[in-house]
Amino acid sequence: MAQQPRTVADNRRARFDYHLDETFDAGIVLVGSEVKGLRGGRASIQDAYAAEQGGEIWLVNSHIPEYAGANRFNHEPRRPRKLLLKQKEIDKLIGALKRGGVTLVPLSIYFNERGRAKVKIALARGKKLHDKRETEKTRDWNREKQRLMRSKGRE
Repeated sequence: MAQQPRTVADNRRARFDYHLDETFDAGIVLVGSEVKGLRGGRASIQDAYAAEQGGEIWLVNSHIPEYAGANRFNHEPRRPRKLLLKQKEIDKLIGALKRGGVTLVPLSIYFNERGRAKVKIALARGKKLHDKRETEKTRDWNREKQRLMRSKGRE
């Protein structure tokens, strides 16, 4: 029986600060205590980003808390972690990063149906202040619309 994908960490701020172009699902290289720390569900990718180093893509500045049971064999919470992608995807991402104007932003860390930790990353272009205001206006209007529809349904 396959289990549903379970989100461990979500970067909600990324959708507000960036125009998201293309998303990729990447595996992540972890040590045992990191997997246990992720299963605890207290990971954070708020300030994280992905960068290219030596022809590979790395997740930088993500926080996976230490696992108490690991004792002295624990991991460093903010260490860079290698992302596992197909070579064609890596080449595409590195090309986009070299062209400039885009960054790689992690959107979420989750466990897939096979129990493997994955990171959803996106090629993103930063929003200007007026774009952020527009996003906020649209969100507020949709929320108000939902309230109006709900109140109409009760009458």
